Amino acid sequence: MSENPEMPRSIDPTSSLITCSNCHSVMPAELRFCRNCGFRLSEGSGEFDQTMRFGGEYPPGVGTRVSGPVQVKKARRKMSGMTWIFVGLLAFFIGAAAFTAIISPRRQHVNLIQQVNKSYAGTDGWENSDAGVTFDSVNPPGGPADKAGLVGGDVIVAWDGQRIENENQMNELMTRTPVGKTVEVVYLRDGETHNTKLTTISRDEFSRLNDAFHDRPEGRGQFGFDDGDTEIVEIPGTKMHGLRLDSVLQSRPADMAGIKKGDVVVEFDGVPIRTVDEFRMRVRRALPYSTVKVVVMRGDQKVEIPVKMGRQ
Repeated sequence: MSENPEMPRSIDPTSSLITCSNCHSVMPAELRFCRNCGFRLSEGSGEFDQTMRFGGEYPPGVGTRVSGPVQVKKARRKMSGMTWIFVGLLAFFIGAAAFTAIISPRRQHVNLIQQVNKSYAGTDGWENSDAGVTFDSVNPPGGPADKAGLVGGDVIVAWDGQRIENENQMNELMTRTPVGKTVEVVYLRDGETHNTKLTTISRDEFSRLNDAFHDRPEGRGQFGFDDGDTEIVEIPGTKMHGLRLDSVLQSRPADMAGIKKGDVVVEFDGVPIRTVDEFRMRVRRALPYSTVKVVVMRGDQKVEIPVKMGRQ
């Protein structure tokens, strides 16, 4: 079709673009109206498309100059299913983060209260055993377990009248038991049942006893063995166990006292030895240069040996 002489326009012969003669905007040649100012350009294949752009009607002032730009309505884009999923996940994580921020301080507060109010028995922790719970050593010296006569390897089967099944139950009982309460403890040692009484202490008292031992001016005792080269063994013909020394260091207190490689320590300074940690702890707490009685099994013979302790 020929151009309308009343609606001049300029054409770029090298492309399919035209320039509106009214506002000089560049746009596709097939459009009927200028997208910028609404000025009528020509008749063309874009008539239907342009009509739809203006809501089904021609813009005001068709064939004449329009006073201002024509507002073109744009179709709203709908969100796809994946977009909705992404939005939902984002909302979920934001909500979860907010919930955690609210709940976590409360849990930390509860845990802090439990730790402060928890009772301590004076052991190095609890481990599951076939008959109840056990531990490797009493710690610190002078703590409740030490005063009650317990030693590493004892198996706690009842606490304050309640049967003990596992370490989780024992930890819960330590939280529920009031600080300073005296409880009856039933335990097994070498297959025999024993009873004792234990008075729990607070966390602060537990820490104080630990610090007092570590800062002891006398220092720690030295025996002269390699604690990594030892083994818990059963004494033949008994239900008793002891600590076999597979390495005795030369020119150290044990060697100088006559302790030999292969000796099985069953008692140290009157305390039964059933675990490596208990023996290590008893050696450390022995006063340097003091003499302690060590009972060993050498073959089938029980031998008592006095050992003058060294200092670490």
